[in-house]
Amino acid sequence: MLANIFSSIFNFAMFTFVVFIFVLWLWLLFSVIGDLFRRHDIGGFGKVLWIIFLIVLPYLGVFAYILTQGRGMGERQAAHVKQAQKDLREFVGFSPAEELKKLDELKASGSITAEEHSKLRAKLIG
Repeated sequence: MLANIFSSIFNFAMFTFVVFIFVLWLWLLFSVIGDLFRRHDIGGFGKVLWIIFLIVLPYLGVFAYILTQGRGMGERQAAHVKQAQKDLREFVGFSPAEELKKLDELKASGSITAEEHSKLRAKLIG
């Protein structure tokens, strides 16, 4: 009886682990495909070859792409995020100058400390 309970718990844990690994791999696959289609430095033929490689040998394809293009993935993702932030700021009407003025007013009124002011100012400028 006790062995059956431990067996059931072990089976559940293994099932959970396998599902987690599968979801992790799917996330990596979608990240690779998204990065591949966002790239401008690879032509259509190169993209087709990568997609064929990802379909024929999916695990090896994902790991090969990450090993060979991993650094660029991070840089492209960071550039994409910065561009999205810039586009959102333009759409909303965000002005760094106005925000810096508000920060100075908050510091002058004593609502934030000088340390908080400098951190927020660095975020706005950077």
